[in-house]
Amino acid sequence: MSRNVPQFKEKTGSNASLKGTLASVLLVGAFIVVSWFGIFFLFLSRS
Repeated sequence: MSRNVPQFKEKTGSNASLKGTLASVLLVGAFIVVSWFGIFFLFLSRS
């Protein structure tokens, strides 16, 4: 028995721009790094 699996076709002719995705990922990554260092220095100052 074969199931109907949707086939995702790549867009031809024009590539999707991923600049917004890259910017979002970099912003979230920067937020995580800044938060981690902030919490780390808070920990150091209290101990």
